[in-house]
Amino acid sequence: MTGRLVVVSNRVPSDGPPSGGLVVALHDCLRATGGLWFGTSGRITDDPDDSFAQVQGDGYTMRTFDLSPAEQQGYYLGYANSVLWPLCHRRADLMALNAGDYDTYMQVNRRLARMMAAELRPDDRIWIHDYHFLPLADCLRAEGVTATIGYFHHIPFPATHDMMALPQHDLFPHWMAGFDLFGLQTQRDVAAALEMLRGLPGAELLRDGTISYRERRFEVRSFPIGIDAAAFAEEAARIDGRALLNFAPDERLVIGVDRLDYSKGLDNRLRAFGRYLRDRAEDAPKASLLQIAPPTREEVDAYQQIREDLERTAGKVNGLHSDLGWTPIRYIHSGVPRDTLAAVYRAADVGFVTPFCDGMNLVAKEFVAAQDPDDPGVLILSQFAGAVEQMASALIVNPYDIGEMARALRQALAMPLEERIDRHQALARGVFRKDVAHWTRSYLDTMDRLSAARA
Repeated sequence: MTGRLVVVSNRVPSDGPPSGGLVVALHDCLRATGGLWFGTSGRITDDPDDSFAQVQGDGYTMRTFDLSPAEQQGYYLGYANSVLWPLCHRRADLMALNAGDYDTYMQVNRRLARMMAAELRPDDRIWIHDYHFLPLADCLRAEGVTATIGYFHHIPFPATHDMMALPQHDLFPHWMAGFDLFGLQTQRDVAAALEMLRGLPGAELLRDGTISYRERRFEVRSFPIGIDAAAFAEEAARIDGRALLNFAPDERLVIGVDRLDYSKGLDNRLRAFGRYLRDRAEDAPKASLLQIAPPTREEVDAYQQIREDLERTAGKVNGLHSDLGWTPIRYIHSGVPRDTLAAVYRAADVGFVTPFCDGMNLVAKEFVAAQDPDDPGVLILSQFAGAVEQMASALIVNPYDIGEMARALRQALAMPLEERIDRHQALARGVFRKDVAHWTRSYLDTMDRLSAARA
């Protein structure tokens, strides 16, 4: 396609070379094709201008805009992360419906659309990322933008019965119809979206698979995101992870890595590890759980509660099972550098990935990519992680069932080498073949097809 690629995300890369799978993938696309990347600057100013600051990327241009304190509170911390985030993660009970937050959320989206419209061209391909900008396509259409607009929803799609708890539930499908392509992580998410749309007066699923709603036609499709598996595997082999941890030669390592979020099932995970310790036989391996949980959105009340719960459970398990030379749970409430994390994944005997609800969960894929193929660890994976659709060779568990998770730990730690290799080979095939470059290519190829059809 000859048109520019235009990316929109809440934040743009900053502070040196881009890092992280998604940012690197988008950076590589824009570097190859040229284009624009719009997003917030991260600066909070009392009276932000209705204009962009320009930051030069490697072969493309970034346009950033500031938020006011009221916009940061209402748009980001409020409606995006205290309403839409819990809604999409099956926790409508945690939605904080504060007066004015929706209006501020729409104000930011309309302001961004107004600023962007002056710079867009009809043949641009606009790729908008995540729930911060669900109404943005509709706002751009109101500004007269006719370009092809795609969206990717990185988190789960809300269940139909949860959607009714959203005061603006009638607007959600209208926002969707502003896009030409509405991308989701899993087939389960696509099914949830289609269930919601089928129940709407005037919505029609056409024979070619497109949806017609309010005089617009759009597609809803699954594009499971991947990681840069080859690069992550190379990074994991550079450092001896066990040496970093100072583990005893016979000590086994179970690892969990998650942002500190109520959707991750962290308290149940620690309780399941405590159950494993309580029930293990005298000759069972001595295993330690390393749980890395960097802080996130600590201004939101629900996140303060999960931190307190997690620290209390970790303290209780350690109090019951520690001895003078061993603390079974190591809890780190801070970020860990990517190269260190890759090495620790490789050193782990078990990857413990047990969210209550997750769009995909790239930790599961990173754990698999990091393993030594000749002596791999075992992945335990929640049945509610989006990754489960691609990773059936993991040990699949119900994260609400403490006993089942404890039994899965026992099975993983006792699993013979031949079975570990067989399971890992099956998982690695998918992780390496359907990496983040495959995800980007699949999405943009679909965008190109839609742009060509529109032309």
